[in-house]
Amino acid sequence: MIELRDLRKVFGPVVAVDGISLQVQRGEVLGFLGPNGAGKSTTMKMITGFVTPSSGTALIAGHDVRSDSLAVRRVLGYLPEGAPAYPDMTPSGFLRWVAEVRGFRGAARARRVDEVVQRVHLEGVLHQSIETLSKGFKRRVGLAQALLHDPDVLILDEPTDGLDPNQKHEVRELIRNLGSEKLVVLSTHILEEVEAVCTRAVIIANGRIVADETPARLQARSRVHNAVRLRIPKAAVPVLEELAALRNVAAVERDAPENGHLTCTILPREGRAIVGDVSRLLQQRGVEVDGLSVEAGRLDEVFRTVTTDAAAGAKGGKA
Repeated sequence: MIELRDLRKVFGPVVAVDGISLQVQRGEVLGFLGPNGAGKSTTMKMITGFVTPSSGTALIAGHDVRSDSLAVRRVLGYLPEGAPAYPDMTPSGFLRWVAEVRGFRGAARARRVDEVVQRVHLEGVLHQSIETLSKGFKRRVGLAQALLHDPDVLILDEPTDGLDPNQKHEVRELIRNLGSEKLVVLSTHILEEVEAVCTRAVIIANGRIVADETPARLQARSRVHNAVRLRIPKAAVPVLEELAALRNVAAVERDAPENGHLTCTILPREGRAIVGDVSRLLQQRGVEVDGLSVEAGRLDEVFRTVTTDAAAGAKGGKA
């Protein structure tokens, strides 16, 4: 449904996107990640036809953004960063107008507007001017216009920006449901959102792809993947040396003691499963464990590692 072929964008001396190639299929929810200035928004604007590539191209449902951008926009719904809309219009008027632009008329237009209003829960603010709405409701209006024509491909730039926790949960549920029937590309800074809704994550830095994995596989690259986090009485501290000596344990990290207890993290070698060995040793030594959990891994740590490594590589290349 989306194919990027050596996509590149240059603004004067600045290379914003540097030869991205990527294929994404229907039924995927792709998290598109990167630090500020990495080229995320520029890539999304090229995919949607708002910015022309300097070289390379993108195909959306078989349509080339450079030679057939109108056909691309017919099959694509786009929520840009900031969700711009006419501030003096009401959500009702704005959505009716967008529906008409998309080719809906009469009863079909009214029915489709009602459907998306219910889907993103805009009923309570339909007749307020958009400029008076909270940031969260403005994002919902933007999401509603992206869904109006029931597109096969959705490009969403920070879709939950400004939403409260309940609203974020609702929008994530909506994205998850949409992902079962469409292709959704989701740009976000919220890594918890990637874990919650994405089936695949692509990280870019310096305009290039530096990671392309499922969220679970990215988590497995974390140094704390399969680490055991436990809380034990302070008097049981000597057992930590034995834990550190276990064959598949790389290190033991301690937090400061609190209320007579100590919380520590047992780090595995190469992400190996160590919870069984740790539990057996604690049981053999009669240590009373107040809490024990196994880490899946931390996306923020992996994100930081791959993007800083890419930045260091880019500087080394220039040197």
